Amino acid sequence: MEQGREINAQSVMEQLAEAFLELEASKEAFECKIEWAEIEQHFHNLEATWKKKLEELEAKEREYEEEESGMHKVLAERQAAVASKEQDLSDRVQDLKDAAIATIAEARVNHQTIAFDNVDDGESKYNKVSGSLGDTAFQEEDFPPKSGKNYDGVAVEFRPRPELTHFCEQMDAKSLLTFIMENENNLSVIREEMSVALESATEPARLVLDSLEGFYPINDTAELKDNMDAALQGMHRSCTIIMEALANLFASADSGADPFLNPEFKQQAKAIADEWKPKLASANIDAANGNSLEAEAYLQLLSTFRIASEFDEEELCKLVIAVARCKRAPELCRSIGLTHKVPAIVELLIKDGKTIAAVDFIHAFQLEESFPTVHLLKEYLKNIRRNSQVKAGNVDDVNDANARELAALKTVINRIKEYKLESDYPLDSLLKRVGQLEKSKSTDRKISGEFNKRPQSKKPRTSAGYFSSRSSGGRAASSGVIGRQRPPVRAAYSGLQNRYPSQVIYAQPPNTALPNQGHYVGSSL
Repeated sequence: MEQGREINAQSVMEQLAEAFLELEASKEAFECKIEWAEIEQHFHNLEATWKKKLEELEAKEREYEEEESGMHKVLAERQAAVASKEQDLSDRVQDLKDAAIATIAEARVNHQTIAFDNVDDGESKYNKVSGSLGDTAFQEEDFPPKSGKNYDGVAVEFRPRPELTHFCEQMDAKSLLTFIMENENNLSVIREEMSVALESATEPARLVLDSLEGFYPINDTAELKDNMDAALQGMHRSCTIIMEALANLFASADSGADPFLNPEFKQQAKAIADEWKPKLASANIDAANGNSLEAEAYLQLLSTFRIASEFDEEELCKLVIAVARCKRAPELCRSIGLTHKVPAIVELLIKDGKTIAAVDFIHAFQLEESFPTVHLLKEYLKNIRRNSQVKAGNVDDVNDANARELAALKTVINRIKEYKLESDYPLDSLLKRVGQLEKSKSTDRKISGEFNKRPQSKKPRTSAGYFSSRSSGGRAASSGVIGRQRPPVRAAYSGLQNRYPSQVIYAQPPNTALPNQGHYVGSSL
């Protein structure tokens, strides 16, 4: 046992010596390694390097994005410039066409004049015959005038309808309004007769005020408005005509006298205007696109009873713009004292695209020097053509674009004739374009009509089918014939064959039963 203990102690001592040697070796190895601060610094340097590279990449990305946006901007500008040049060239070509057409028309007129002069130089028998009839034959002055005057040039006095006079004499505003609404197709004549008919009323102003009681319904709900929309429009239009007639009656009286208008009537009119004002604000008059009947009636009320000075001018200007497309809008604007606001109104109309209404205001207030009318009309037609070119996609879009252009051309032609602008804006090119559009429109209608009238082709029936299947199922057939037999065909009229090529004409009457039908088919076949 003692020997064993000595051996164990010796082995333990040996193990301790080995461990000590390993510890010494590891200590020497640890002393050879770098310190922790150096390791930490190394990783900080790596992080800084990566951050710097990331910033460089982000800077390059921003540069590329800026370059890309710049290129897109340049491309957009170039596209806009190309489109503008194309449109300018198109307008230039159209102007050259118009000038060429005008030149050709002028040359044709000059040629016809020269030809007529050459014919008149010769003293033929036709000249002698015409001279024997008198030099004043077929002159325009010999015909009666067409301006509503008689042969002596005296204005013809007309009488209003008996119903209008009767209702005015009885001061029956409700019946008067109903009569005008029922004769809506003759409003142009009634408008002229009302001024004369109101003279028979004992108190014309009171009669007009009484007629305005039903302008807005008492139960003013959205559902009621939808159901009575047409009736309300007729009511508004009729009330406006009555107020307009009263204004004409006041104008025909002595200036400053106002025999039919007193402060009491003005106060009542002011109360009605105050009642209408909030309803106008909620009526969305801008949606009427310059044809608001409610705004027109409101302005006519202020004009007729001469109370416009008690309301804000800016609000009245908005209402004038809301009725700008009405023919009487310039007159209403003048009657309510907004003449000094007309240049600003014209600018707003041009900005909103209501060029025709702006032209009406320009000529009504003689503002041609500030706003050249011919230039505005030409730009208006150019914009119509540009919009038509942009929106034209399929056949329906092309037809709609042509219809819009045709309506715009007719409107411009009417304004040129009305305001005597033929010398500055010749009509030859416009009339030719109108002819082209109307011809295209009639051609489209003709093609559509022929397509609708085209006969429908009928599907031919097979000769064998139900009856052959029944016959083949075990039913006896005589003479070896199975199935339905085709009846004999007679020669049809050649015209019917050309018109109905797919139909077969049978010799038998339609109610006659065919062979081998049996009880499967009734006599109605």
